[in-house]
Amino acid sequence: MGRDEEAGAGDADPEFELCYLDADGGEHRELPGAWRGLCPEAFMPAREFRWARSQRHLPGLWWSVTTGSHVGYESWLERDHVMLLDFDPRVTAIAAQPFWLRWRDDAGRPRRHAPDLFARMADGSGLVIDVRPDDRIEERDAEAFAAAKDACGLAGWGFRRSGVPDPVMTANVSWLARYRHPRCAGPPGLAGLLLEVFAGPVPLMAGAAAAGDPIAVLPALFHLMWRHVLAADLAVRLTPETPVVARAAPGGGR
Repeated sequence: MGRDEEAGAGDADPEFELCYLDADGGEHRELPGAWRGLCPEAFMPAREFRWARSQRHLPGLWWSVTTGSHVGYESWLERDHVMLLDFDPRVTAIAAQPFWLRWRDDAGRPRRHAPDLFARMADGSGLVIDVRPDDRIEERDAEAFAAAKDACGLAGWGFRRSGVPDPVMTANVSWLARYRHPRCAGPPGLAGLLLEVFAGPVPLMAGAAAAGDPIAVLPALFHLMWRHVLAADLAVRLTPETPVVARAAPGGGR
């Protein structure tokens, strides 16, 4: 969850340097003056995701509706943050381990750090995210996160260090994510019928039953909730009685 390493002697410039791989695998090293034109969402991961039988963390790949491709993660906590970004309608692109940031610390020692995630927002802004629980931030981690925040300011990107997200929200979004694929949209006309049923707040299960056989209707209902076409208070645990209401036409959302 964010890799901070000593660079080899003479391997880092006195100022910040951003190192990345382009879509063709070509290596690039850029000083801050060139950063504002970069698109980290198009970079290849700066380092490989590794799987080994004995490792303690649990890496994997998340199929993202936002990107239409897989986004890597190195732990279940990172997976949760990738999922929440995928669910966020303000996010238009997501990249994992987008680049190495190199710099020298106050003692002149070369350092490097690979942030966990980059998100491109609908307003065109960029956001760099490091994922680390509050109780697992050591001094070197804090230094790396502070350096990343300073460097992101030079690029015009936001920076956020994210810990453990709200467990109720995460559980609700995780449930909806099971129905994120477009194949869950259901037959033609079902989305329109659900919008009519939920024109005003209606309990989730009662609305599904009003639209047809709940076994057939619920996948489409949850798919529309993932797309933010139907809405509910996800800060509270989803139940059959949760009020659901239509927010937009079926063409909106993801």
